[in-house]
Amino acid sequence: MSANKILCIGDIMLDVVVLLNRPIVEGLETRAQISTQGGGAAANVATWLAHNKTPSYLVTRIGDDSAGQTLIAELNKYGVEHSSQIIANKGTGVVVVIVGREGERTMFPDSGANAGLGLSDLPDLSQFSAVYLSAYALINSQSREGVLQIVEAVKAAGLPIILDPATVGVLMEVGVSTANDWLQFVDTIILNEEESHFLTGKENPVDAAAQLLNQVKTVVIKRGSNGALGQTRNGQLIQVQAKKTTVVNTTGAGDAFAAGFISIWGNNGELIDALESGAELAAKCVALVGARPLY
Repeated sequence: MSANKILCIGDIMLDVVVLLNRPIVEGLETRAQISTQGGGAAANVATWLAHNKTPSYLVTRIGDDSAGQTLIAELNKYGVEHSSQIIANKGTGVVVVIVGREGERTMFPDSGANAGLGLSDLPDLSQFSAVYLSAYALINSQSREGVLQIVEAVKAAGLPIILDPATVGVLMEVGVSTANDWLQFVDTIILNEEESHFLTGKENPVDAAAQLLNQVKTVVIKRGSNGALGQTRNGQLIQVQAKKTTVVNTTGAGDAFAAGFISIWGNNGELIDALESGAELAAKCVALVGARPLY
């Protein structure tokens, strides 16, 4: 038994990354540098955890295709433990990531075989210290009921849930009210400024954190080049600076931050140390093409 092992629940995807060196002109050919890597928020967090020497287990569902086999082989190389349900007549999840000249990205996801998560996907919960949950799995209407059952099982086992609410683009599919309802079972939320504004209506991240603390015990808001802030209920607000780095591609930076944070926080570490750890892994990630660490 690894008491410090983290269970990661959410998507595993094949990322098709398109790096542009000039703006897209609709209807015309635009040359690009294209690569493929493993992706999906939960899978990214699991690999960064393993890279950071924190044992991780990923609940995975793939299609009966070569992309799925490639993604499972990648997890093995990273040392991530995982389930490996192969879903017939479904393709493995794919996301096309368009990366502009400044490193910002626009994503086009197809969840594929990820849809349909449920209790049958869960391993023995006694081996874990905390659970990372990507809200992509909750937002997916085909997974929602099963994921809510997973949440009940996790809470019954006494494990804290750390939620990443996904992006505003997909949160809009369920709306502010539903997204806030989910916070009732969350212990810690890790989100960016845009997502905090969406959930609370507060533009100032300090004000957003204060409001979110009425629903969850700990709030962490990622602020990109402005670092991050964190606060526990009835505790002091803590802010950390972003680490100096060269920004190549921001894809996966939030997942790397989450992994760095969880590797400390999920094992009863101090909030300041967890925030610094998150900032360090995020800085490593943005200097790479793709959302995963180097082997």
